[in-house]
Amino acid sequence: MTLTLPGARRAAVVALTTAGTLLTASALAAPAQAAAAPSVSGKGAFLLNYASGTTVYSKSADTRRQMASTTKIMTAAVVLSTKGVNLDRKVTVKQAYRDYVAKQGASTADLRTGDKVTVRQLLYGTMLPSGCDAAYALADTFGTGSTAAARTKSFISKMNAKAAELKLKNTKFDSFDGISKAGNNYTTPRDLAKIAQYAMKNTSFRTVVKATSYKGTAPTSKGGKRTYTWYNTNKLLGSYKGAIGIKTGTGTSAGPCLVFAATRGSKTLVGVILNGSDRYKDAAKVLDYGFGSTSAKTMQLRPLPADAQRD
Repeated sequence: MTLTLPGARRAAVVALTTAGTLLTASALAAPAQAAAAPSVSGKGAFLLNYASGTTVYSKSADTRRQMASTTKIMTAAVVLSTKGVNLDRKVTVKQAYRDYVAKQGASTADLRTGDKVTVRQLLYGTMLPSGCDAAYALADTFGTGSTAAARTKSFISKMNAKAAELKLKNTKFDSFDGISKAGNNYTTPRDLAKIAQYAMKNTSFRTVVKATSYKGTAPTSKGGKRTYTWYNTNKLLGSYKGAIGIKTGTGTSAGPCLVFAATRGSKTLVGVILNGSDRYKDAAKVLDYGFGSTSAKTMQLRPLPADAQRD
């Protein structure tokens, strides 16, 4: 049976049906409420989209702070941007490199005097165990001058020149490894993220910083072979899904620092935590914010071997 409605009533039903359709469509089209920006322990923090450079997360992004061994990101970047760099070039380890870490009480790759290691191995030794001896060897090799002091000063000048090239107005280096006597080795979360973004454009750099460990041999001064094994101090690797780097740092003035990156799908994010008591959780939280995930809640940190360096 066909029911015929009076005109006014029929119009009302049509209106209600239409409104219901609009309401349903509107509800389906409405975006989910954006997650609140996380609170982090770091005094400074920053997260950017690697591809676009756009800011994803920011906390005191332009406040200058000490950066400890995250300095070594620029050390590696300067070496890798050297025209015609040969990563297989052999460098003879000097006693001065060992004396330096002993005097400073610094993290070390435990390079042995007289061994001939490659530039590539020095990059692993600098970035994984945060070896200040390896960083010294790189600065001494790629700086210019007639003395080690002159060569390291020259290399640090190259680090500052690269910062200027990247238009970083709040970054200054007075050290090749983050050990700063005068305290004039500083950056900001935003600037350091840009340094990391630049460094990650280099394939060799990406290969080094994503490795959880490295094992290789080097000729000794007596004609034998020595095996070097280094573990990455960055415990975010192997702990946070998609983590691909980058570098830890810890210092009396700097506090615990972490520069990190992760890729999920087609998106890569690069971030910085400066002076954060819970830097790994901080990193996971801001990455989750960028990816729209909840990994930080269940993340278990990769343990380091007992004999590994800590940084």
